[in-house]
Amino acid sequence: MIRGINHITITVKELERSFVFYKDMLGFKPLMKHAKGAYFLAGDLWFCLDLDPTTQKAPLPEYTHFAFTVEQKDFQTLSEKLKNHNVKIWKENKSEGDSIYFLDPDGHKLEIHVGNWQSRIQSAKENPWNDSLEFFE
Repeated sequence: MIRGINHITITVKELERSFVFYKDMLGFKPLMKHAKGAYFLAGDLWFCLDLDPTTQKAPLPEYTHFAFTVEQKDFQTLSEKLKNHNVKIWKENKSEGDSIYFLDPDGHKLEIHVGNWQSRIQSAKENPWNDSLEFFE
């Protein structure tokens, strides 16, 4: 039985640029860096960078993205920091909870979000966005 996410690895074109972005912009805690990669902690999440010259050249067109939890008290500060550093915003938030959707230096789609699965399900029950919603409890 799957118990959770063990780690996430993304590829990057320029290791140092991405290392600085995740450490300084998002506040990930660096654990290790080597010539071809780096390990961080984002809360309890093990997050890895892997140097790869074939890394995508532009954001993928689909909605796939990684969302990171942020406390409500920290959302505005981090959101403004991203905007003040001209980080590209790829989507406007239309769902429950404060969110900002942005790109990392290699075009990976990311989000910082206030809330969790419980608050999303509760919001969907209170304000269904369409008739096809089905809940399992």
